[in-house]
Amino acid sequence: MSGRLLVVGALNVDMVVTAPKLPGPGETVVGADLQRHGGGKGGNSAVAAVRSGADVRYVGAVGRDELGMTALAELRAEGIDVTDVVIKEGSATGAALIVVDSVGENQIAVAAGANAAVAAQDVSTAVERASGWPGCVLVSTEISVAAVATAVEAATAQGWLCVLNPAPVEPGIRELLKLAPIITPNQGELRDLYRLLGEHGDPPVEMMAAAVASHTRAPVVVTLGADGVLSCGADGVSTRIPAGSARRVVDTTGAGDTFNGVFAASLAAGEDVTSAARRGVVAAALSVESAGARTSMPSAPTIDVVLASADSTNT
Repeated sequence: MSGRLLVVGALNVDMVVTAPKLPGPGETVVGADLQRHGGGKGGNSAVAAVRSGADVRYVGAVGRDELGMTALAELRAEGIDVTDVVIKEGSATGAALIVVDSVGENQIAVAAGANAAVAAQDVSTAVERASGWPGCVLVSTEISVAAVATAVEAATAQGWLCVLNPAPVEPGIRELLKLAPIITPNQGELRDLYRLLGEHGDPPVEMMAAAVASHTRAPVVVTLGADGVLSCGADGVSTRIPAGSARRVVDTTGAGDTFNGVFAASLAAGEDVTSAARRGVVAAALSVESAGARTSMPSAPTIDVVLASADSTNT
């Protein structure tokens, strides 16, 4: 699989403690050691995409510090073009503080740092450089709303496919939904989008997805963790794609980012939404088998083997 993907989003360094359980309010839990990994929804998705076979250019920001230089070196080592990563003077590189429990569930607190300083002009400049290049643009919302808006608007103007991962859902993205990006929320984010559009109550996920899709006039692909993915077309018709089987669940951090990166890369390579979502689900399942958001992100051949095995089982 090959395709050209422009990723616009946050780049962090993850500080991870594995503990027996997640802490409650005011509670201290003790883990064995501290691990450091590359992170951020944009950076993670870019790594997942390039490992799945895409040609990837990344747009974001870091601080002029050791964490930032290490983060960029890690992306370069994966084969990602970081020409459009801006070094923000006076800002620290983004960082995430993560606790992972014994069954792989996590709690995350993020210091945005340089990610909050990604400017609309930074994105405009990157898009101009990429003119005519990508098959798809993947945008996540851990950066400023102005930068997100510029990315989605530019993708629409260029006629590129655009995937918007609304994590988190910011009120400022409501107007962007009219530009018909493909939306990839998790179930909580879908509920936030549903309410952002003025809807009330807490209906089943299929009804919420159909309501959002009727507004965007584009597919809505909802990640459901261990329950896989629900893909809802612009016509309101939903399809369930079951989760792949992980041999073991060590750390779910970055599973959604893995899905988004592989999903967008697959769209860039010309696959339809259902096929792209299926590849993304398999990749996400594989990604939870080691600690760290990127450690178990799979290669294209690994994804192909699992898909082929699933196809043979179903025939």
